[in-house]
Amino acid sequence: MAFLRVALDVPLPRLFDYLAAEGDLPVREDIGRRVRVPFGTRSRIGIIVDLPEVSEVAGEHLRPAEEILRDLPSLPADWFRLTEFCAAYYQAPLGEVMLSTLPKGLRRVDPPQARTPKRRTKPPPAETPPELTAGQRAVLDAITVADGFAAYLLHGVTGSGKTEVYLRLIERALVAGRQALLLVPEINLTPQLEARVAARFPEAGLVSLHSELSEAARTRAFRAAFLGEARIVLGTRLSVFTPLPELGLIIVDEEHDASFKQQDGLRYSARDVAVFRAHERRVPIVLGSATPSLESWANANPELSARALGSAGASGEARAASRYTLLSLPARAIAGAELPPLRYIDTRREKLQDGMSAELLAALARRLERKEQSLVFLNRRGYAPVLTCTACGWVARCTRCTANLVLHLADRRLRCHHCGFEQRIPRACPTCGNQDILPFGRGTQRIEEVLAARFPEARVVRVDRDSAKSRRQWETLLERIHGGDADILVGTQMLAKGHDFPRLTLVGVIGADSALFAADWRAPERLFAQLLQVSGRAGRAGLPGEVLIQTENPEHPLYQALARHDYPAFAAQQLAERAQAGFPPYSYQAMLRAEAPEMDESIAFLAAARAWPGIAEHPAVACYDPVPMRLARRANHERAQLLAESPSRRALQAFLTPWREFIAAQKHSSRLRWHLEVDPLEF
Repeated sequence: MAFLRVALDVPLPRLFDYLAAEGDLPVREDIGRRVRVPFGTRSRIGIIVDLPEVSEVAGEHLRPAEEILRDLPSLPADWFRLTEFCAAYYQAPLGEVMLSTLPKGLRRVDPPQARTPKRRTKPPPAETPPELTAGQRAVLDAITVADGFAAYLLHGVTGSGKTEVYLRLIERALVAGRQALLLVPEINLTPQLEARVAARFPEAGLVSLHSELSEAARTRAFRAAFLGEARIVLGTRLSVFTPLPELGLIIVDEEHDASFKQQDGLRYSARDVAVFRAHERRVPIVLGSATPSLESWANANPELSARALGSAGASGEARAASRYTLLSLPARAIAGAELPPLRYIDTRREKLQDGMSAELLAALARRLERKEQSLVFLNRRGYAPVLTCTACGWVARCTRCTANLVLHLADRRLRCHHCGFEQRIPRACPTCGNQDILPFGRGTQRIEEVLAARFPEARVVRVDRDSAKSRRQWETLLERIHGGDADILVGTQMLAKGHDFPRLTLVGVIGADSALFAADWRAPERLFAQLLQVSGRAGRAGLPGEVLIQTENPEHPLYQALARHDYPAFAAQQLAERAQAGFPPYSYQAMLRAEAPEMDESIAFLAAARAWPGIAEHPAVACYDPVPMRLARRANHERAQLLAESPSRRALQAFLTPWREFIAAQKHSSRLRWHLEVDPLEF
């Protein structure tokens, strides 16, 4: 009698034993292969993790497996270590972790036959690399692409040529017979980068992995990478789990970006998982950004952390040595392309016209005369964030969330940006019948309308999640911009990073102050990164750039550091504040969240978790009282959270494992949902 121990995608922290199917006896090489098994009333795909000699379940109660799928090699040992680490660190069931890393096509019980794509004949000659700058040569000389783990933080100003450094490192890996993994935070960064990588390495077998791919295409790309046929993998966060038999290099571009953190299901950080994977595989990893995350900056600047901790009297885990090697590209790569000067328009003294100052409007007019492009940046989509009645004060609010409905005038809808609820715009106030209901505030649609009316000769193009819902729509917009079919861009953070528009010389920022005094202690870091990144779109190709930021707080320290393009000074100030407050990276956190139809139910569940008797055995962990979340109701669920925190990562992990087991054993209403998130980004 032969047994299989199988991981399944179910929310249970356990593995499942099956009998081997008659006539389909497993061998050791089958560990790591997919298997089809019965589970409940239907079949599921699982992964064989062991072939035990005996089962913990009596043999007569075991069901036989249906079929071992041998269409692919076994998933390798390093992939097992990676998924096991994620399950343990992020407090998730192993089966959920393992199966969630595979494409849907490999998780289906009856997968469609994957057609072999036609092989391209006569690939174009490889693009000739540009001449390296002195800074790029110095960075490349400092990076060793050889056996052995090393972590590098590449801090390069916008336009400094970080991508060219990535391409040279990939070339080294390919010459050494190794594969390269290049991670980017969002889909909209892949088209331009994919084209550039393909042009440089036309015969390397590049595959892209992201959520816009069809199921069949993603499965084909995964197979090509797994079988070693694809030598370069370019992808978003889930790509970090792709099995690569000859991995030799990992690069994480825009490593600071919050999109690397998964916000549902397995709540992992792809950047942190990539560092763990590089360490396990003993390969170098390069983390690149113009505005590194403060966690990465602290890892590369131990003396800065020591000063911050010393001045705060904190007792966080010691950082005696640098975990990352800091490399810098302080100047732009193209000769004559300087970082654009930043100027602030004090809106306390300016009368705005439809949200824009006379100075900004005049600057836009000058660019139109010179046939240069401009970008007006407003990180708020829709027409207006509020629709209100001037008579009784009624405001259009979402009936399912504690949030206002956003006015989308283009399709005559009111839409909730949290739960997706939408309705038609009422003709009159539903409370008092007044027909004078007006929009308050501005979104990208309204700014687009205002600019089109003010500059009728200009081609105004809006770029946000409404105008670019799919990758194809996004690529079409990019073609318009690069083809010179756009004079003024109105955009959100989609345009803030990773894009190179040679004719764009002016960036105007409006509405930035709303994030300056936000309750979230991470807000200053995000705002600085966002503004520095979007400022970097101006003046990248020799034409002088200019950045105008409208604000009521031009003297704020964040804005002062931004004007100098001085990320190190901003980071030092922020790290000192975080050390004083005991925030990450000088503490480690986990957030337990619950949601139910009634707030009392959510709070009661968290209070019961807070009352775990074992807390007393973990004095290094502080467990705070449950509180409602800032967006307390979302999609008709009342949400609350409870924070656990410790100055020691090891102490927090030792606390979380038994605490989660206690929580999972508690009885609660089927209406209540909960999850535990390690290293949360959202508060």
